[in-house]
Amino acid sequence: MDARAIIAGLRKGQVPSDAALEWFAQGLASGAVTDAQAGAFAMAVCLQGLGEEGRIGLTRAMRDSGDVLKWDMPGPVLDKHSTGGVGDCVSLVLAPALAACGVYVPMVSGRGLGHTGGTLDKMEAIPGVGTSVTEARLREITASVGCAIVSATGRIAPADKRLYAIRDVTGTVESVDLITASILSKKLAAGLEGLVLDVKCGSGAFMKTAAEAQALAEALVSAANGAGCPTAAFITDMDEPLAPSLGNAVEVAASMEVLSGNRLAAPRLHDLTVALGGRLLALAGHVEGEGEEMISAAISDGRAIEHFARMVAELGGPPDMADDWRTHLPAAPVVGDVMAPEGGYLAAIDGEALGLAVVDLGGGRRVETDRIDPAVGLTDVISLGSEVTKGQPLATIHARDEASAEAAAKAVLAALTIGDAAPEAMPLIRARVG
Repeated sequence: MDARAIIAGLRKGQVPSDAALEWFAQGLASGAVTDAQAGAFAMAVCLQGLGEEGRIGLTRAMRDSGDVLKWDMPGPVLDKHSTGGVGDCVSLVLAPALAACGVYVPMVSGRGLGHTGGTLDKMEAIPGVGTSVTEARLREITASVGCAIVSATGRIAPADKRLYAIRDVTGTVESVDLITASILSKKLAAGLEGLVLDVKCGSGAFMKTAAEAQALAEALVSAANGAGCPTAAFITDMDEPLAPSLGNAVEVAASMEVLSGNRLAAPRLHDLTVALGGRLLALAGHVEGEGEEMISAAISDGRAIEHFARMVAELGGPPDMADDWRTHLPAAPVVGDVMAPEGGYLAAIDGEALGLAVVDLGGGRRVETDRIDPAVGLTDVISLGSEVTKGQPLATIHARDEASAEAAAKAVLAALTIGDAAPEAMPLIRARVG
């Protein structure tokens, strides 16, 4: 086996054998494969593709590059994963809601990729929280609290950890094969008994068209089910942010509002959380429709926020997060509104451009070594289709200084299109697979 030969074959459209993919994944994990070779491999896969058999082979190889967990819990071990969007903080609400329903959620999450935020970056916006834990600690927190949102341990799909970071800085994020292998290698290594996937579609997603989202959803579901994990997927709308807040601390704040029972603070976030949780509970044996009621009740009666607060405390955060979360989250020193230059209707939102505006504020990474400013971002982003008047606020910017705030204001205005009529409304859940 040789990395150069595997890459050269990929460039010619030759799908590597399972043995070759296993060798390459082990090389990623051990360091025998260099960053340059990993980047070339990712680019070749991005350009040529692997096909279904190669995709499953890469998923298994990356899963088996480290430990595969086994659980013995008194309830089902379930999880969810989103392919990434803007204002998407479902994990922060869903994991504790599931835990409140008797589910165990060892949620191995990732950091921001491209224009989208990362669940780990959001969690670490809470002072004191550290998401890097040992396998033993992951087991302790999951058993005692019911949920743990953490980074992959050094032995959970270590090949993916290498390739994930390299994809972000080499422009190879948008590949069905690499996305499938990345998501499922971590999830399958976590020893799940059920998985629901949130495949985003629209301007703020990696998959811009319905056809792309459908292809990814089908690839993920077939690969996961083929590996023995009951899995379903929703294709969900990302033509506008899921929550009206984009950024790390501000998305935590939006999640806490929903967990506090305030659905109107982010209705799309609340409703998608309930739908995804309900589907997961159905996979675990509950009657269709019953799961949605269970998740909604866990949020409205306060059990979900209590589980979230306990998880935060276990990860090193403040012990009173449920009662006093507003005082704990970092705040940006410069806050200002972006005003509508004219009246009309908000006809379109370039979600990717909004996400990149947050990155430019310091809320995301351009290169792997960039440090994130947890306080910056956007809040009160106006909903698609809203009627606006000249001078009305379209969004609020949270910035570190006046210069970056001014640049962000220009970017936000460029990302929002005001027209003479409201666009046709898209359903929050566009389609279901599995």
